[in-house]
Amino acid sequence: MTAAPARPRLVPLSSVELADHLGEALDVYVAAMGYPPGTARQRRTLWLEHSRRPGWRATGLMDPAGHLVGIAYGYTGGPGQWWFEEVRRGLAARGAARDHGSPDWLGDYFELTELHVRPDAQGSRLGEGMLRALLEGVRHERVLLSTPEYAPRAPGRAWRLYRRLGFDDVLRDHRFTGDSRPFAVLGRTLPLPPA
Repeated sequence: MTAAPARPRLVPLSSVELADHLGEALDVYVAAMGYPPGTARQRRTLWLEHSRRPGWRATGLMDPAGHLVGIAYGYTGGPGQWWFEEVRRGLAARGAARDHGSPDWLGDYFELTELHVRPDAQGSRLGEGMLRALLEGVRHERVLLSTPEYAPRAPGRAWRLYRRLGFDDVLRDHRFTGDSRPFAVLGRTLPLPPA
């Protein structure tokens, strides 16, 4: 009988460890998002800058050979950050900023900036494990993220994960400056429900 291949292991990543594995992390990002290879070069500086933001934390998935097959990171979101301002613009355009019945999504949140698993390693709830590890102990009221929209009848793995964990729509069909694709902004209160 052949033994099952070892599952990748969750590892917390410091900013130094992310820098050491940045090439691998960006390769995972490009493969998971289906971006052209040149995208990694453009994101390199941004990811390093993100690792210096307040509240930054990261977790990874390492295969038995010590290669990164998954990456997740985020930080405390707030005014003056590009993503915050883009989401605030989108909410204001839809009148949501004036809707006093909705939560103040941008009031106290952790921005889940990146969550990616290499395509050949997807399908075993590894993304959920990374997300849970990343958000464990986060001291914010909410977590927010953005993800590409999907065809209504074909939600992808990421969408199924976020829905299973109770993420709600904050903003749909949003166009971030410089990207013509539609994105959804999703959020939920913290902590996450038990596994």
